[in-house]
This record gives sequence, C-alpha cells and structure tokens, in this order.
Amino acid sequence: MLNRVFIANRGEVALRILQACHEMDKQCVAGYTQVDSALIHIGLADDSICTGKKSYLQMNDIITAAKLTNCDSIHPGYGFLSENAAFAVKVEANNLAFIGPKPDQIKRLENKASVRQLMADCGLKVIPGSHARIANLDEALKASEEIGFPLLMKAAFGGGGRGIRLVKDAGKLSALWAEAEQEAEASFGRSEIYLEKFLDHARHIEIQLLGDGKGKMIHLGSRDCSIQKRHQKIIEEAPAPGIAPEKLNRLAQDSISALSGMHYRSAATLEFLYQDGEFYFLEVNARLQVEHPVTELITDADIVKAQLFIADTQALPWMQSDIELKGCSIECRINAEDAAFRPSPGMIQKFDPPGGNGVRVDSHIYAGYRVPHHYDSLLAKLIVRGVDRKEAIAKMIRALAEFRIEGVETSIPVLKEILQSKSFSRGEYTTSNALERMLESH
Repeated sequence: MLNRVFIANRGEVALRILQACHEMDKQCVAGYTQVDSALIHIGLADDSICTGKKSYLQMNDIITAAKLTNCDSIHPGYGFLSENAAFAVKVEANNLAFIGPKPDQIKRLENKASVRQLMADCGLKVIPGSHARIANLDEALKASEEIGFPLLMKAAFGGGGRGIRLVKDAGKLSALWAEAEQEAEASFGRSEIYLEKFLDHARHIEIQLLGDGKGKMIHLGSRDCSIQKRHQKIIEEAPAPGIAPEKLNRLAQDSISALSGMHYRSAATLEFLYQDGEFYFLEVNARLQVEHPVTELITDADIVKAQLFIADTQALPWMQSDIELKGCSIECRINAEDAAFRPSPGMIQKFDPPGGNGVRVDSHIYAGYRVPHHYDSLLAKLIVRGVDRKEAIAKMIRALAEFRIEGVETSIPVLKEILQSKSFSRGEYTTSNALERMLESH
C-alpha cells in the first residue's frame, strides 16, 4: 500500500492529484520549482521541496527530492516526464513506485511512429504513413510519393500538438524538414520524424482505458476532441456526439484488445481520427489526459483515484458492468491567451469561477497569483454535465458568461463564440475547420 506520494508536476493537475491522495488517506509531497513557489497545492501538501529553478524535467533531482522527503511513489501527472520511459525506469530502480504504466510499456508506446505498426498488428486500422523514423530528407521525399500529399510531418516522440507540420507538396517538405527536426529536438530531446497522410475532414475521437497490469482492462467511454487550435485541444466532449453508440462500443472493445495483450497498467487513451465512417488509429497516450474530467462526469468515476488504486492493489476498481454513461459533458480549457492565441502572462487581479448544478472548475489560480511565462498557459478547466447535449451546451454558455478572470487576457471570449455557434450545436465540424466554421457562423 502506497502511503506517501511525490507529485512531479505543477498547476491544476498537481492540485488534482493532491486532492485524490488526501481523499484516499495518503500523504503527498509537492515538488516545485523556484518559479512556481506560489502554487496553491504547495501549502496544502503534507510536505514540499524545491527541485530546481524552473524545470520539471530533471529526473535525478526529482527522484532525489522524493527520497529525501520519504516518499514511496511518484505520480507524474501529464506532460513533462509522464511518458518518459527512462524516467519510469529510474523511479523503479530507486525503489519508488511509478504511478502509471510499467516502464517497458511506456518504452513500447513512446515512439509514435513504431506504435503505428504495433497497433496495426493488433488489428487496428492506421492512417497511411511511415511506420519507422525517416532518417533524412531523401527518405522523406521517397516516402511522400507513396503516402501522397497533403501529409503531416510529426515528431516521433512529440505530444501536446507540438512538432507537427502540414505539408502540401514536395517543395514545402524540403523547406520544412530541417525546421521540423530542430523543433522536435528542442521540444522533446529527440529529432526523429515520421510522415502521416493528412485527413482533411476528420474528427478526433478518443477511448479512455484502465488496465490492472495483469491483462484485465475496461473502458470508460469515448470523447470528441476535434476543436483544436494549432493541433492543441481547446474543447472536449463526452461521449463523442453523432456516432452510433454501438459503433463507439466496438471501437472501445478493439482498443481494449490492442492493449490488454501487453498487460497494460494504469490509465491510457487511444486516439483515432474518424472520417467517412471509418476510425483510423492515431496514437496512444500512456498517461492521464488533460481532458479526463469529461469522462469522470459522465461515468462518476475518479480516474486519478483509479490510478492510485491500481498502483496499490494491481487490480481494477470496477468491472465493465459497473460503468454507465450518463448524459453529456463538455470541457473548455481556459488559457491565458489573447484572441490570436498569444500567451498573456501576468498577475491575476480577480478570479471568480462559476458554480451551480453540474458545473466543475479545476484550477490552481487565485487572485494575486502571477501567471509565469515559462509553462503552458492553462489557467483552468471548466467542465459541465447535462442530461443531454443540448442542456450541457446551455450550461456551458451560462458558466462561461459568469466566469470572471481579470489581470490577464483569457480564451473565454473565443470559447463563448464557439459554444454559441450553429456549427457547434449541430456537431458540424472537423479537426480541419472547427474554429473557422464556428467563429464565422456566430
């Protein structure tokens, strides 16, 4: 049984992990950087320790901090080191439990290019593209002839929408190749690139899974994450609208089959693109997702507590028959950004979140908190649940109208336009045109 968890993350997810730990009668230690010394969860933790100036990527410093504060486990949250196999190996080599997948599972799944072949071997349909790293520009040009334009150039070890380039012809590929490699190296410490056919009117669909590490898995339904800016999700919804439930259930069962054979442990998300009635495998996220609350609201399941339960018992907290999808949930990511999606760091002068039945706010900010420029611009996640999609949309529009954040610019005005658009209410959008159609139709 784990008793003292080291939180190797920041912001709202660090607070979320702390809350789950305390509700399960576990102590937790907040690891933080000098830049983040004013984070709210630090004062709520049982102990805290500074791990450096501004980076959450220093593996040895984090592990040393966890051992110095007598922790028996590390929860990596999402982002940073959450999908870094080398970090998971180091954690367990130091007799600490890694709250997440087994290190060898992360290793198998962290290379997005090779995972395509792995999932194809498991029976999933994959997007046409390369199944291994592209060594140089000549190889990329040759592969592009087989795949066809337009295509996407992607970082094999990427995530969070970074390291992606849309390539419309061979000339653009030549011009962008070195730039893509450099960005991949700078963002992820690995320069490997792979190519993937660009699906021009697809929706982004996810399946949430939990595994016990011994071969048993369950799913918690689907999500739609098609509304994105620069390949980064800004609105998520569960379950995915406009797709027959039996079709989504088959996708969920296929997803379970793909991961159960490797005895997957903890939370995972399989991502797909849906176009012309077909699902195409996109990637596996071997960690907690930013958008996990929409799944929690329609299932009444606590995914973070489930991660802790699995780490404690090597068993699932529920059977598939326990999971019932109820209503519709929508999440809006509130970012410190202006209308052009440029970061807007600064001091929060006022923070007055909405409330009411079926409204949840996950946030780490408060009046007087200074939003740093060093990290992601996420300020809060506003999540609502309604008995159906119509009520959920109405509830989100009301909640966005009541949300007050002053001192920095936020994405709330853009989110309000999207929620009030005809395209959103009708579900008429894809990953390619979501923002444009919605902002034009309102």
